[in-house]
Amino acid sequence: MNDYAIFVKKFYLKSGIDLNLYKEAQMKRRMIALREKKGYATFIEYFKAMEADRGLYDEFLDRMTINVSEFYRNPVRWQQLETDILPELIRKSQGKLRVWSAACSTGEEPYSLAMLLSKHLSPAQFTIMATDLDDVVIEKAKQGKYHERALVDLPPDFRQRYFTRRGDDYYITEDIKKLVTFKKHNLLADVYERNFDLIVCRNVLIYFTEEAKEKVYKSFHRSLRSGGILFVGGTEQIFQPKRYGYKMKQSFFYEKFEE
Repeated sequence: MNDYAIFVKKFYLKSGIDLNLYKEAQMKRRMIALREKKGYATFIEYFKAMEADRGLYDEFLDRMTINVSEFYRNPVRWQQLETDILPELIRKSQGKLRVWSAACSTGEEPYSLAMLLSKHLSPAQFTIMATDLDDVVIEKAKQGKYHERALVDLPPDFRQRYFTRRGDDYYITEDIKKLVTFKKHNLLADVYERNFDLIVCRNVLIYFTEEAKEKVYKSFHRSLRSGGILFVGGTEQIFQPKRYGYKMKQSFFYEKFEE
């Protein structure tokens, strides 16, 4: 077994994260760059150092996971969500809309959802669960502190209403923060909650192997209510959605088959 394969096995035993389920070329390239930056000649040396240094381990976990996000990323898709998708979901919801922002990174996506839903519903009419496998980014999300570049695509009225500027940073208001519940969750290993009306998982699955994608699509399907919607990223169109129990509602929006 080579150095990298041994590292992958040891890392799985330590973290529960199976790096074999990520595209190897992309993942290995990212890991080699970080390992060399830290001055380790082999992956085994790097792993031993991570076992002795929690900070080094957390940094690796942060770099290994995909933590690039902005508010209202791809604004046209958010406009589609508001005008074409949400009205029907609200109409069909059973008194309360349940939303899951999966692989939420530093919180821009679930907070975008909270702002959008607040435009159409009272806080009592919806819940938002946001999950990620990285403890570090979850803590950043809970802080609600962002650089201006993360707000570039956000509607101006949302920026004015829901953010306070302090120097170069923008802080999201407490009334939006309290609408999102953050939890740790590994899409490739943990149990999925059920009965969601909308699942948003964008710009994450492109890093997964085809086997891992299939597992996640099927798990999302089980998590959605009949007629629920899966909203994916701009490079993540699902080919043959019927294979996983979906039909295309619009580009990048997939509806669970009526049962």
